[in-house]
Amino acid sequence: MTSWNATRRRTYTGAAIALSACLAAACSTGTGSPTGSGSGSSGSSGTYAIWDPYPQFDDSADWVKLLQKCGTDVGVTIKRTGYDTTDLTNKALLAAQQGNSPDVLIVDNPVVSTLADAGVLTTTDEMKIDTSAVEPNLLAAGQLDGKTYGIPIGANTLALYYNKAVLTTAGVDPAEIKDWTSLTAALAKVKAAGKKGITFSAIGTEEGSFQFLPWFWGAGANLTQLDSAQGVSALQLWTDWLKNGYAPNSVINNTQTTSWQEFATGQFAFAENGTWQLANAKKAGFEYGIIPIPSSSGGTAPAPTGGEFVTAPVQTDTGRYATSQKLIACLTNADNAYTTDTTLSYIAATDTVQAKQVADNSELKVWVEAVKAAKGRTSDNLGTKYPKISEPMWTGFQAALSGAKSPQDAFGAAQATAAAATK
Repeated sequence: MTSWNATRRRTYTGAAIALSACLAAACSTGTGSPTGSGSGSSGSSGTYAIWDPYPQFDDSADWVKLLQKCGTDVGVTIKRTGYDTTDLTNKALLAAQQGNSPDVLIVDNPVVSTLADAGVLTTTDEMKIDTSAVEPNLLAAGQLDGKTYGIPIGANTLALYYNKAVLTTAGVDPAEIKDWTSLTAALAKVKAAGKKGITFSAIGTEEGSFQFLPWFWGAGANLTQLDSAQGVSALQLWTDWLKNGYAPNSVINNTQTTSWQEFATGQFAFAENGTWQLANAKKAGFEYGIIPIPSSSGGTAPAPTGGEFVTAPVQTDTGRYATSQKLIACLTNADNAYTTDTTLSYIAATDTVQAKQVADNSELKVWVEAVKAAKGRTSDNLGTKYPKISEPMWTGFQAALSGAKSPQDAFGAAQATAAAATK
């Protein structure tokens, strides 16, 4: 036990640095103070602590009521704390060091491998959590070295919103956009019609990497080789769009929120954004549609998955695991997952619940298709290497978009940095 705790203490600093892997805008997070406090084993045997990244929900919210109901169903009292995403991960690492982890921890999916690598989380095998119904591509975001740590509560991802009036004016049929060539041709028509083309987030943070990945993966590139011909072609696509005036220079500083605000002006044909903007789309004041992000040569590009995993941290008192398992099963069963995913504007992690979502709201069909094609940022067993690759990647595309370097040189330098960091 002493050796394991010492390892966790040594791992803490590196794990904290890796927090850049969390994409706040692709998590259903808010800002504000924690809504409670709690620890996994300091309370009475009938009290179980759950920490989540949803501080925007107070005790009157459906989410918190669900937590309390699951506690009642299992026969325990729930002590719930809601933290901002980054703060939550820091708190989880510190609590693990101190031996007072919560019983159930809900974290953004890229953080799972960081916590697992630090020895904070139990595996689904240890906890006897049934993940058989979960879509494999979503489950992969919580896997490291052949083991699974937790179960996704749902997922969000990216697609292209479009303004119907702008496309009609430009003579563009969105159904004909199937690859990069047809998309770029559509942008040229939009510009010729006096409108603006596409807006997205290329900011120098994980948020920018999140938005670049569909194009990078859609070119057939792999994160272990940023400067491959495929990777450079994705960056060339973005760079050419700026050069030709199809995308505004503001993308270099855009967050996903400010990018959406540009689209909401009604002047842009397209916006790359996520499921979390659906409610805002309905308020935009113009007719919109949604298409998947196309791969280079056709088909739906793999976009990164956002969303959280429900996990069970390691406890000194392993007798608590049986109840934690029941709580996790309650939170992720089909009925409750449907309610939660609807609340968070997420797509469910199982085919059965996805089908129910589409049956109740046909607008979600394109998002289900996007999620089925999506990919975890830490998948391919990248784990804690991902943030060490993502930062050079965003540094690279920032250099190319600003004109400081060519796409080839920008990603050549990025690959050298990433390779050195992931040795």
